[in-house]
Amino acid sequence: MTAARQDATQDSTDVLRVADLTKVYALHSPVISRLTRGGARDGQLRALDGVDLELRRGEILALVGESGSGKSTLAKILVGGQTATSGSVHHDGHPMPAHRDRDQRRRIQMVFQDPYSSLNPRISVGSMLRELLLLHRVVPRRDVRAESVRLLNLVGLEEDALEAYPSQFSGGQRQRLAIARALAVRPDVLIADEPVSALDVSVQATILELFASLQRELGLSILFVAHNLAVVQHLSHRVAVMYLGRIVEVAETAELFANPRHPYTRALIDSIPRMSVGSINEEFVLEGEPPSPFDVPAGCRFHPRCPYATDACRTTDPALADVAREHRSACLHASDLDAFDAAPDPRRSLEFGSPTTADLERVATTTTVTTTVTTTKDRSTSA
Repeated sequence: MTAARQDATQDSTDVLRVADLTKVYALHSPVISRLTRGGARDGQLRALDGVDLELRRGEILALVGESGSGKSTLAKILVGGQTATSGSVHHDGHPMPAHRDRDQRRRIQMVFQDPYSSLNPRISVGSMLRELLLLHRVVPRRDVRAESVRLLNLVGLEEDALEAYPSQFSGGQRQRLAIARALAVRPDVLIADEPVSALDVSVQATILELFASLQRELGLSILFVAHNLAVVQHLSHRVAVMYLGRIVEVAETAELFANPRHPYTRALIDSIPRMSVGSINEEFVLEGEPPSPFDVPAGCRFHPRCPYATDACRTTDPALADVAREHRSACLHASDLDAFDAAPDPRRSLEFGSPTTADLERVATTTTVTTTVTTTKDRSTSA
């Protein structure tokens, strides 16, 4: 364990805590559709269903899961962009209301997925930063330009960028500007919602290294939403796995990859492409597709696809419970699962901790994937 990872483990104070968070969207059907269905009620989409999660001070917590699992919805609620149906969000032990004041809003900032649409193309970089710094009274008016230059230097850009417009920058440079904008108000927490998925592979490594260096230098707490498990393995201190609106497993990164205690986590790890013979756990194959969030299965929501499912799984909805030190899983059979045969992977020779640019570049180049679990049909087709 590296010094950076030890520091994050020792300082276990929660800077952000989510308890029993639920988000339900009411979908209103057209009148004709309701008449043809005999007056059936409008549908409801349960995007989040009792999410419990904590982000510790000075750590990078990765949030992973398939598309549609609720990761982005959770991120938007944390930053104040959406209101939860029920549950609570606490920052530094204080509840965050549905309608936040200026100081509460600045403490949690977000870096969006698409750097091409998240920046206003009509104002220059200097105007964008100046507006934020003055609105939140971060520095006196006379120091605005110096602070703007400091922010640009922090993300690897030069002073001349202040006079330019977003359209004059590449995708990677725009994402650096988006990070500088988020840092301008000096937040305690940074929510990064898949910040590299819209970028070229060659650019992803430099942005990932930027996040790692910002966490080290500024002591930021970062919730890193991602699909690329290989990047998560070398960037984050802990990993939370999300499935169909609920957290199903949380553990330190090294522990989760070496000893996953939920079948869904095992399937996600198994889906990572590897550059070695016999590196795929062929015996662990999921069947079927993810259920619809309009019709969540009874009992454990993963049981229709789980090879370990029993009758108890079809009737009992397991809660997130401790299965080892700093390791929680929402599986009735977490302690009974077979030993996980971790496939040989050259990346495992890297030390778990803050990666170098070369490390991240190699990972991003060889393993850029979306975490869509391989099904029996998929594998038979590829064969």
